[in-house]
Amino acid sequence: MATLYYFHDPMCSWCWGYRPTARKLFSRLPAGVKHMNVVGGLAPDSDEPMPVEQQKAVAGYWRRIESMLGTRFNHDFWTHCEPRRSTYPACRAVIAASRQGCEEEMTYAIQKAYYLQARNPSDISTLEELASELGLDEDNFASDIRSADVETEFQRQIAFTRRAQVSGFPSLALDVGGAMNALTLDYKNFETTLSEITQLLP
Repeated sequence: MATLYYFHDPMCSWCWGYRPTARKLFSRLPAGVKHMNVVGGLAPDSDEPMPVEQQKAVAGYWRRIESMLGTRFNHDFWTHCEPRRSTYPACRAVIAASRQGCEEEMTYAIQKAYYLQARNPSDISTLEELASELGLDEDNFASDIRSADVETEFQRQIAFTRRAQVSGFPSLALDVGGAMNALTLDYKNFETTLSEITQLLP
């Protein structure tokens, strides 16, 4: 058994751009390859507004991804919300939702809220709204996202990301027999990575 690890952050714009290719890759993995997501934590907790220069830089990434990949973005976010450089709450939301079997659904809901609906997933209130919209048990979610257990799991995933020497998001690595192999991440063609996976398997 081999494990394909996908290192990501739900508020990483490049992860949003990679999403269509990632879905194709994950649905076509060879037999015996398990797929696991890891939230690596892009930006720590902060109540401070994102500096204007940083807002311009991130908005520039959105335009670049839009141009390169055709990914949709709602640029109203920058005028309708108060941006904060804080993705840890969204990461905890993904882990909390996974306890109700909705990890993938929450990741996608956060991405749609952030990139298409001009909502701010740095706010706990937004994340609780998304949990309600997904039909999760709202009380359990609200408790879990603030719990020590979810924080412990989040820190475990951050530590694993660092041990894997992941330098950016998104990233892919294949564990074969305990050996971690970094993989090429092709934003436009899932077959590039799939070919590498096939070659690494015994």
